[in-house]
Amino acid sequence: MNISVIFSSLAVSFGINFKIFIITLLLALPFGLLISFGAMSRFRPLRYLIKTLVWVIRGTPLMLQIIVIFYGPGLLWDGDLLPRLTATYVAFSVNYACYFSEIFRGGIQSIPRGQYEAGQVLGMTKSQIFFKVTLLQVIKRVIPPMGNEFMTLIKDTALANIIATKEIIMMSKEFATKGLIWPLFSTALFFLAFCGILTLLFNWLEKKMDYFRV
Repeated sequence: MNISVIFSSLAVSFGINFKIFIITLLLALPFGLLISFGAMSRFRPLRYLIKTLVWVIRGTPLMLQIIVIFYGPGLLWDGDLLPRLTATYVAFSVNYACYFSEIFRGGIQSIPRGQYEAGQVLGMTKSQIFFKVTLLQVIKRVIPPMGNEFMTLIKDTALANIIATKEIIMMSKEFATKGLIWPLFSTALFFLAFCGILTLLFNWLEKKMDYFRV
């Protein structure tokens, strides 16, 4: 089989990995921020509920969560199975939202209380203090752990093949069944290249945020 055809097929399949990556971020980042607010809520029942949810999601394998969300409706309620990609998006978004929430919570709680009080003295509302005083400092503090999570996420997208989502690893395994093992190992090039781009991006972001001495 032509090498260019194989690499073209792998590239198309990696597009599915990339789509899972992007949609997960678009859903998990804002959802994670909301979860972090819930985890810091003064309303105890909500705070305990959110912390329990985060504990369960972080304490169980992502692969298991994908399987449960894909097969769960059919097994529990005799409903139709979710489309494979939809189940993948839901599982990844919920999982990473919980991880992101802990990063956000740590970043927000690391900001000195005196800065909130100074904002209140200046007559700023809570939302103004958060967006104009706190947020940029939080971003500065969460960039390194977020960089790690982003790179973990792009590699975790390969777990989608557990429910036969035709991402790059599954495509390479199809070539392996035809006697071609090298496409399976060549998938590392796609992940390495993408992680390299993410590394450069986060290094640039850290330098751009360097004027915040925190």
